[in-house]
Amino acid sequence: MAIQGKRIAFILAKDFDDTEFEVPYNRLKEVGADATIVGLRAGDDFCGDHDRVCVTTDKSFDEVSVDDFDGLVIPGGYSPDKLRLDDRAVSFVRDFVNSGKTVGAICHGPQILITAGVVKGRTLTCWPSIAVDLKNAGANYVDQQVVVDGNLVSSRNPRDAEAFAAKLIQMIGEELAAAA
Repeated sequence: MAIQGKRIAFILAKDFDDTEFEVPYNRLKEVGADATIVGLRAGDDFCGDHDRVCVTTDKSFDEVSVDDFDGLVIPGGYSPDKLRLDDRAVSFVRDFVNSGKTVGAICHGPQILITAGVVKGRTLTCWPSIAVDLKNAGANYVDQQVVVDGNLVSSRNPRDAEAFAAKLIQMIGEELAAAA
């Protein structure tokens, strides 16, 4: 499914999970999406937690709005825990979820969703150690490869990255078809 020209934001901080970023990023680009790496500052250089993938942020949270994008991806690793300490990142995520556009969070990605206050009553999956955090925030946790609840897509770990990317592509493609 082609999603030519769809604009996807990837939010990252240092020590993101290499696979959880790289797989969806590459798969989305392969089907024609434009990907933008958004971080705390534009032009920051840092690597994933396994030092296999290094990136430079394209934009800061001060330079973007939800209206600039058609989808959001939140890779795991330590990145979401660092981003959730920044009010701009939390507001961006909250506004994105509330916009109804597709939001994908894998592994530790739901940590920033919890901080944004957007998981209550939603069904998600995540890395096992934060399942209790989801439950305490009012979410329904399930242990499945990919979980979709409305505009939220979640997956558990790097082994789920291919299925996670495929579901993101499907959902963004369906949004594209519905808008046509």
